[in-house]
Amino acid sequence: MYKKICITNRHLVQGDFLMQLENVMHAEADAVILREKDLTQEAYSLLAEKVQRICAGAHKEFICHTCAEVAMQLQADGLHLSAADFRRLPSDWKERNMKTGVSVHSAAEAEEMQAKGADYVIVSNIFPTDCKPGLPGKGTELIRETKALLDIPVYALGGITDEDAVRSCIEAGADGICMMSGYMKNAF
Repeated sequence: MYKKICITNRHLVQGDFLMQLENVMHAEADAVILREKDLTQEAYSLLAEKVQRICAGAHKEFICHTCAEVAMQLQADGLHLSAADFRRLPSDWKERNMKTGVSVHSAAEAEEMQAKGADYVIVSNIFPTDCKPGLPGKGTELIRETKALLDIPVYALGGITDEDAVRSCIEAGADGICMMSGYMKNAF
């Protein structure tokens, strides 16, 4: 079995964001990464509390995106960062026992993040995606290359819109898949 991670974007939801997220968590996803980049830290914290309750009620993982202070304050299940943000974490971060994942765009970058202490990586974009128009997908070979170098979980992201895409990612070695549009638009 593979892990399914919902990455949020409330702007893609038609209707109530929290209700959509609750449906996704109860029916499909194993974890949520609350990725709401446009919010102030205060607004993010308020939303994070609500999303964490939804995740707890569904017995699913709750992972903050970028906001390390909020993740620590709420005792989230994890923190997800860009590679640049991960490189800037304080040297004592691992002592805080917070599972930390990193978004990467190459096998070499993934290898660097593992060496710096990442607990998992999300590789993207595997297929073309509406979130990054005009950017070609890197293909499932990126998953294979990354898995060959790493001992930590590797999750695939980008343009995973149907079961065939999911299957090809898992067959390439991904430990799971991440989706934003499919979960937020309820299209998967």
